[in-house]
Amino acid sequence: MRYVGDHRRQTHSRIVESASYGLRQNGAEGLSVVELMKLAGLTHGGFYNHFESRAALVGEAIAFAMDQTAERWKKLANRKANEDRFETLIADYLSSRHRDNPRQGCALPALAADVARSSPREQRALASKLEKMIDILVEVLPAEGPQQARQIATSTIATMVGSIVLSRAVGAGKLSDDILDAGRMTVCGRTHKRQRRTAKAMSCDKP
Repeated sequence: MRYVGDHRRQTHSRIVESASYGLRQNGAEGLSVVELMKLAGLTHGGFYNHFESRAALVGEAIAFAMDQTAERWKKLANRKANEDRFETLIADYLSSRHRDNPRQGCALPALAADVARSSPREQRALASKLEKMIDILVEVLPAEGPQQARQIATSTIATMVGSIVLSRAVGAGKLSDDILDAGRMTVCGRTHKRQRRTAKAMSCDKP
């Protein structure tokens, strides 16, 4: 019985992981249940042994993809000094590597527009993981108050996602590269301005 349970969990995980890659490549509406199961090397006949609906699988696949991004951010941040962590994450996200590899990239630029038109279950899955991604950015920001840090983190993710979406939409080339550059400059420039204002305020407060 234990073997049966372990095998079922492993199969479930394989379906979710395979679906996650496929959805990021093709969009949330781009694959049927038959096609999603085929990605895992399975027939669709066993689908309802693992999921109550297609939306349930898509929700888990989105969560898996966003957990991958969060883990990547944590690993990158842990390799850098505190003052370099924020810009390291931005440079990694707004890179040609990420732009050219949607299958293994962040779920937000690949799936957010589709999820906005999907079920509440899929939307909740995305929202829950987005909150965690915001929390990670808050942790690596330069010294800010909690409210300001969260505002910066939220706007940073919105800017980065939009930059990746547009850079992919225009195809690889100079314009696409320029969009990524502009996204990096916008996000990092905004943070540097806040740092300078904070430093100036602190110096003015000194007796």
